[in-house]
Amino acid sequence: MTVARGFPSSVGAALRGIGRAVRARPAVVGLVAAAVIALDVLLPPLLLSAVRTPWTYFTFNPWLRRLPEYLASSTPWSEKLDFLGRVALFWFSADGPYGAPEWGFAVDAMDVARFGLTGILIGVYVALWLERRTALRTGLGAGTPGAIGACVSVLGLSTGPCSVVGCGAPVLPVVGLVFAGLSSTTLAVLSQVSRISAIAVIVALLIAIAWLGRQTGRAR
Repeated sequence: MTVARGFPSSVGAALRGIGRAVRARPAVVGLVAAAVIALDVLLPPLLLSAVRTPWTYFTFNPWLRRLPEYLASSTPWSEKLDFLGRVALFWFSADGPYGAPEWGFAVDAMDVARFGLTGILIGVYVALWLERRTALRTGLGAGTPGAIGACVSVLGLSTGPCSVVGCGAPVLPVVGLVFAGLSSTTLAVLSQVSRISAIAVIVALLIAIAWLGRQTGRAR
């Protein structure tokens, strides 16, 4: 019974703490989220440009101009949602020596949704960490979640899945983009690890936010 009564109290405290931190520092949440999204988009092509070939081309998908026409068509909405989740929004590429692309990096709608979710979660985490540190004044006691958040942030930004053209797999970790000529088995393993790591990062961020929100919500 004690556990049953304590759970709603903990949830309420976490929600109060999160709300307090976001209201106190909306600019921090927005700036951190924007920085994370920008890094998610720019890190892969910058990394590929540094270790393989500088990118030579960037464009938004020309098909997007037909999006209103597609939405108004008679295509079933289940097919529309499936297609819109997979359609590339923009991409970077580098020309190869024989006309074929040396590499390409495409971002689709699901990538953008994941970038946005991760960015917002990290922004809320940073706001909570700052709020908690302010409440403790000296910052003592906030070191552990701060370290956890830093590790989670690095993991999320360095191993997030991204769509790649010319690497032999549709989804790879950012750290795997620099490799070329790997076996199909290795690429498949990297792809699966990338998907799992993306989910693990979001779960870890949610746990850290809940913990800090609970601590902040219970503080006077």
